[in-house]
Amino acid sequence: MADVRQILQDFQNGLGVFNEALPKNMEAFGGLNAASFAEGAISVKTKELIAVGIAAYNRCQYCIVAHVHGALAAGATREEILEAAMVSVAFGAGPSMAYSATLVLDAINEFEKDFK
Repeated sequence: MADVRQILQDFQNGLGVFNEALPKNMEAFGGLNAASFAEGAISVKTKELIAVGIAAYNRCQYCIVAHVHGALAAGATREEILEAAMVSVAFGAGPSMAYSATLVLDAINEFEKDFK
């Protein structure tokens, strides 16, 4: 089982280092993220579920962990997250299934209790 809390912490710490070193770049990156994940025609929850699917398809462990956490925070259920991950499997086959069956599940299992 992956230590998803540590993965999330490592990612957040790394973003902090980049923010100190390249504040203008990170302001631009943060602005794009904020605009992309803001409530709009598509809900934040749906955007996070899309991100979970893309993250599993791309096999980005940091993205998977961050967006499973974000989806749960936005009110997504375990079932919704698993379905989003399975959409990635339809496109990415075996590797997407491997990441969905391990890291997506580990992240849900660890973070789900934080939002109940």
